[in-house]
Amino acid sequence: LKDQFDNLDKHTQWGIDFLEKYAKFVKERIEIEQNYAKQLRNLVKKYCPKRSPKDEEPRFTSCIAFFNILNELNDYAGQREVVAEEMGHRVYGELMRYSHDLKTERKMHLQEGRKAQQYLDMCWKQMDNSKKKFERECREAEKAQQSYERLDNDTNATKADVEKAKQQLNLRTHMADENKNEYAAQLQNFNGEQHKHYYIVIPQIYKQLQEMDERRTIKLSECYKGFADSERKVIPIISKCLEGMILAAKSVDEHRDSQLVIDCFKSGFEPPGDFPFEDYSQNIYRTISDGTISTPKQEGMRIDTKTTVGKAKGKLWLFGKKPKPQSPPLTPTSLYTSSTPNGSQYPIFSIEPVHYCMSDIKTGKPRIPSFRSLKRGLVSWDFCLQGPALEDFSHLPPEQRRKKLQQRIDELNRELQKETDQKDALIKMKDVYEKNPQMGDPSSLQPKLTETMSNMDRLRMEIHKNEAWLSEVEGKVAARSDRRHSSDINHLVTQGRESPEGSYTDDANQEVRGPPQQHAHPNEFDDEFEDDDPLPAIGHCKAIYPFDGHNEGTLAMKEGEILYIIEEDKGDGWTRARRHNGEEGYVPTSYIDVTLEKNSKGA
Repeated sequence: LKDQFDNLDKHTQWGIDFLEKYAKFVKERIEIEQNYAKQLRNLVKKYCPKRSPKDEEPRFTSCIAFFNILNELNDYAGQREVVAEEMGHRVYGELMRYSHDLKTERKMHLQEGRKAQQYLDMCWKQMDNSKKKFERECREAEKAQQSYERLDNDTNATKADVEKAKQQLNLRTHMADENKNEYAAQLQNFNGEQHKHYYIVIPQIYKQLQEMDERRTIKLSECYKGFADSERKVIPIISKCLEGMILAAKSVDEHRDSQLVIDCFKSGFEPPGDFPFEDYSQNIYRTISDGTISTPKQEGMRIDTKTTVGKAKGKLWLFGKKPKPQSPPLTPTSLYTSSTPNGSQYPIFSIEPVHYCMSDIKTGKPRIPSFRSLKRGLVSWDFCLQGPALEDFSHLPPEQRRKKLQQRIDELNRELQKETDQKDALIKMKDVYEKNPQMGDPSSLQPKLTETMSNMDRLRMEIHKNEAWLSEVEGKVAARSDRRHSSDINHLVTQGRESPEGSYTDDANQEVRGPPQQHAHPNEFDDEFEDDDPLPAIGHCKAIYPFDGHNEGTLAMKEGEILYIIEEDKGDGWTRARRHNGEEGYVPTSYIDVTLEKNSKGA
């Protein structure tokens, strides 16, 4: 095996790989044992009796036996944990430590062998170089001798040329002799080192590798034995657990359980005696005209109409309690919308408010505030049923659109910051991997880095697009603001003027996005409004934006038009207003600049 150094290197590496493979097998077996013990404990915990201190102990032998079996099974699970712990400490841990020592020892022996081989190669190179140099000098000496002989035989050659050739011949001959001696010394040295390498150094290294491999084999044998011993040590305790289960099964006594049931439900009363015979034929010839027997039954079966109606009314009342006459009227808007967890509202499709209000009309009970609220509720419902919002929020008023765009830009900026932080982290991790390849492959991070860069580009495009829309909206708002402040409305302005920004609401469902529509008999509602006296004006407003007001119940207005306020916004985004000619209707609150006046006496 003196020339099989590479094959022995591969064999020792295979031995270490096999040792680690067995260690991996033991590790997986330990995990199986741990999971098995865990599942057994969970099973026992699941089926163990959960009793409060007041509950009685199980008295039936079958129940007691089952609980004893559960206890034995819990002990059995503990023994499986002992097996896993023993394997981990005695087998797996020992294998991992020995594998580390084995790698270190193998590396040292192989390095010694490679050094010896490198030293022998170096000696061979020196010998080979001296040999080549000796060969070259010999050829040069032969050429010098041939040149001298030619000049010596040449009658035309001068004496100086002959002497020069002779000197050159002597010099070359001397150098050839020196290289010959050097070659002989190097050859002798190489032969000695080669003999030492193949008969002393390499056999010693091979012997050390052989001993190492034999120790590895012995260690595997010991681990095999320890693996089996870990299982064999717990067999007596496991046998006791199984014997306990068998004893629990044998302790079941069906007669005792039956006697417990009898003792538990036994009442102690005597069985009932025989029933006597009762003769009812004596009443057969009684006069039929006597109606005192059936009359009370008929009276008892009469239905108290007032009581039933009162109960029915109590059940049909929308809020569960019948209101007093002085209580405020019903507001059907609360029945038309419902709140979601984020505060928005959505419609509930029910006709109960309309049915209730129509029944009030039939009974002649005027509830004008309820009609106003109902009308407002129908308008809100109509806007909840509109189509999906546009991407650039162009369906909203300019100020609301500006707010929505600003919110979206802020969210996109936050997402962009997250992606930027993730990109920086990936770049740092890639630099660490490039400096320390054992920690990971730098190329594995490139797909994630490319995806992050793509997300950043997409977010930048979205931000740029929304910023363009925002600039467009801010330009329009600024132009309208300049026109609004330049108009002369000093004869209508009071000290109680409020900022127009206060007319906007944060709730997206309360922001009016289009003209209202009325679904349920608008003429009946309008008749109620037309029969009333004009409501007093509580303030005035100026139209910031034009509103067409095509639908029933709304009031069209032009930009800059002045209107009287006769009813404030109730939270649904609509304000009731009146023109100078007496025309009334609802206008969007976000389209007007409201100024409320104190102590108003009407229009």
